[in-house]
Amino acid sequence: MAVSPSYRTFILEQLNRCTSGVRAKSMFGGVGIYGGDLFFALMDDDTLYFKVDEQNRPAFEARGMGPFRPPGYEVTSMNYYEVPTELVEDVDALKPWVDGALAAAARKKKKPRPRKR
Repeated sequence: MAVSPSYRTFILEQLNRCTSGVRAKSMFGGVGIYGGDLFFALMDDDTLYFKVDEQNRPAFEARGMGPFRPPGYEVTSMNYYEVPTELVEDVDALKPWVDGALAAAARKKKKPRPRKR
């Protein structure tokens, strides 16, 4: 699905108010969001999703937020959960969630990938 230019601009402005070095990259009709070299969020169909792991996923689930599921794929979840709309509109409330997503991305990056033979 597409991301409208106005939504993309709004989200990037909000995220840059929470942390420095946020940048976006178009991908497969959506938008990947980086904080430095960490891929910590994505946008699809004018919806924001943050990276989750076992440490920050419960906060999303407690608010009834679900995982990103790419349309047309058999993937059940990509470890990105929808961000509650009310958080996106309030930078002070959004900041701890941004920090949590960045931390989840950093923890994921530290895990070594198995080598291909």
